Amino acid sequence: MIDATTFEQHRRMLFGVAYRMLGSVADAEDLVQDTWLRCSQVSTAVDNPAGYLTRTVTNLALNRLTSAAATRERYVGPWLPEPLITQPDAAEGVELAESVSLAMLVVLDNLSPLERAVFVLKEAFGFSYKEIAGMLERGEAAVRQVGHRARSHVQARRPRYDTPAEVRRKVTDEFLAACLGGDLNRMMELLAPDVTAWSDGGGKVKAALHPQRGADKVARFLAAVLTQPMDDPRVHAVDVNGRPGLLLTVAGRSDTVACAEVADGRITEIRIIRNPDKLRHLS
Repeated sequence: MIDATTFEQHRRMLFGVAYRMLGSVADAEDLVQDTWLRCSQVSTAVDNPAGYLTRTVTNLALNRLTSAAATRERYVGPWLPEPLITQPDAAEGVELAESVSLAMLVVLDNLSPLERAVFVLKEAFGFSYKEIAGMLERGEAAVRQVGHRARSHVQARRPRYDTPAEVRRKVTDEFLAACLGGDLNRMMELLAPDVTAWSDGGGKVKAALHPQRGADKVARFLAAVLTQPMDDPRVHAVDVNGRPGLLLTVAGRSDTVACAEVADGRITEIRIIRNPDKLRHLS
């Protein structure tokens, strides 16, 4: 059996697996709880608690991904993951890495559920193909092939940013100041010419139904969003999935989370989450 103390020692890892698999904070927390309910009922001895717990949460995530496929096909506008906000004083809450950035989670969302599981377990958590094969009850050779295919897919699409964190923060803060000040010219200077902005409203709040491309279009889109009438708007500089970003609250409630990617001193990508269902956990 697995006791509560042992489970708590692995909770962060289980959340990390579930979140990378699903791109949803709420669903990941649900799966971690379901994992505890299942494992707490095991009466026999468990030689490898970490492996047993990981196998359980991974298979729960695979089931959740399969059942969510139809819902995703009907999603209105661009789909983005639920943002994970980390304040400086809560940095230990979740172990952030490249594999949890919004850009990477979008890439992982293009994998099949099985490819995603193998990639996350191997690349983000360092499990061997033999261990993963045991968790997924598949042959090691087949799992290795799935892993190679997933890695090739990700490497072809993964974002590559080596800009230091302090530079990303500086550029993001300067861009935010320009946005709030209505300085369209400065906004344009800080945007890469081929910048792309995605906004996820889920059909429930105002958001662009298609990606906005090009510095002029992105700057005007963001300026229009930030100048609309709001009740007690407040902007908070936060880290979003390990990248500089902002949290906009309106009347004390989370309204928008935005995250920027920076290369060569300019913003190349912006992801904006406004779907209230994806911000509920921030309250």
